[in-house]
Amino acid sequence: MKIAFTTILPEEGFQRLQGHTLYAPLEEAEVLVSTFDYRVTREMINSAPYLRLITNFGVGFNNIDLDACRERGIRVTNTPQPVIEPTAELAFALMHDVARRTAEFDRKLRLGTAEAFGVMNNLSHSLYGKTLGIIGMGRIGQALARRAVASGMRIIYHNRKPLGDEIIGQLGYEVRYVSKEELLQTADFVSLNLPYTPEVKHLIGEKELKMMKPTAYLINTARGAHVDEQALVEALQKGEIAGAAMDVYEHEPQIHPELLTLDNVVLSPHTGTGTWEGRIAMCENVCDNILAWKQQDINKMNIVL
Repeated sequence: MKIAFTTILPEEGFQRLQGHTLYAPLEEAEVLVSTFDYRVTREMINSAPYLRLITNFGVGFNNIDLDACRERGIRVTNTPQPVIEPTAELAFALMHDVARRTAEFDRKLRLGTAEAFGVMNNLSHSLYGKTLGIIGMGRIGQALARRAVASGMRIIYHNRKPLGDEIIGQLGYEVRYVSKEELLQTADFVSLNLPYTPEVKHLIGEKELKMMKPTAYLINTARGAHVDEQALVEALQKGEIAGAAMDVYEHEPQIHPELLTLDNVVLSPHTGTGTWEGRIAMCENVCDNILAWKQQDINKMNIVL
């Protein structure tokens, strides 16, 4: 079996594929391992006559032309399980960082521009006792909620539909379903944890930002296109919300230049799954998908298409 890659990935994660040809030319490959930062276009797919499987290294798959795959009968898979805990960790870290001003203080101390030490200087806000509103209460949203509950936070959420009673019973914490409008109006922290589809482009825009409390923070570790960045910049500059923490961007890898100038913004370069442990686990999940496809065992594949 010949396997092409769009990106060089850790070799130790692909030990189970020994005996197969890795990093084969795309035009000879049966399998393509793609990554979220590399678009798999119709032209690429049409240039690969033997291609039968695209296994995406990540949970998102909007980097792949699914229509072209559908026309060719090419199977598409992803790696949802390994991304859950690392992404939830980062979302919680960003939430904590922007509220407690950790990165801001670090930056100002290094530059020599920090306020003097003092009891009433350098104040920030606590997470304890606050309300976290999660838009997209899937596995990552639930993992974030678990961390927030451990820090004494209340949880509300919005989905296309409420979680079932069985899932609610397994969570181990109290959670309340609300409309998107109520969530935006009442949450102290709004975290976006939903997949991207064209229907949710600019889910958070000028109208939604004006609904949020002036003391609230926006956290986005999902997809950059969920947020209208120009509207976000204006809301931050006007003090309509207290701050934002972002790992993903509307025009990634470009970042809105004014976001870089604001002290009440914490920025991360799309590192939600970016731990060594997470990367190896994602490689292993790619192997699972390839070997299950080879064995025609669709029950063991993370099937997108």
